[in-house]
Amino acid sequence: MNDVARAPAAALTYALLVANVAIFALESVYGDAVITAFALWPLGHGFQPWQPVTSAFLHAGIAHLATNMFGLWMFGRDVERRVGTRRFATLYLASLVTAAIAQLAVSGLMAEARPSLGASGALFGILAAFAMLFPTRRVVLLFPPIPMKARTFMLAYAAFELYAGVTGTFAGVAHFAHLGGLVGGVLCVRYWLQPGRNRPA
Repeated sequence: MNDVARAPAAALTYALLVANVAIFALESVYGDAVITAFALWPLGHGFQPWQPVTSAFLHAGIAHLATNMFGLWMFGRDVERRVGTRRFATLYLASLVTAAIAQLAVSGLMAEARPSLGASGALFGILAAFAMLFPTRRVVLLFPPIPMKARTFMLAYAAFELYAGVTGTFAGVAHFAHLGGLVGGVLCVRYWLQPGRNRPA
């Protein structure tokens, strides 16, 4: 905790916050043209190689943007300070890629032709990293306001996403992309924590 408090400011976290807000403003101006080119489309329905990354900077509305940016601000700062900016960038990108792979696989199986967008996949990777690096840190839900350990929060959230994805609860939400992002975060931190590696401080 003290090491985190003395660490330098989480520059990449704040840069991502600014970038997401700025791109949302552009999205609001150019609308469908941005979605067509930069959202994540299923394979065979407009998919392009850059979309796993660009889709993470697009959002479906103010509430979608605000929720993801609050999560990025809440968890990203401490994770970046613990692992460093370079590893945090790797974590963010890896989570985007694994989230996109999961979403593309599911959309292919379900023969969907609609795009997905949002930073939720990266956010779930950051949440996984936070829970692994700070497993006993207390997290308080907004609703209901129940305090729980970060590790418990991550496991409960993952279980809910799996249930929601399988049952089709909250249609229109990319639950399996969230789980894919979480897997990316877990893989990154497990790799960094291997014996003999330069472990996060």
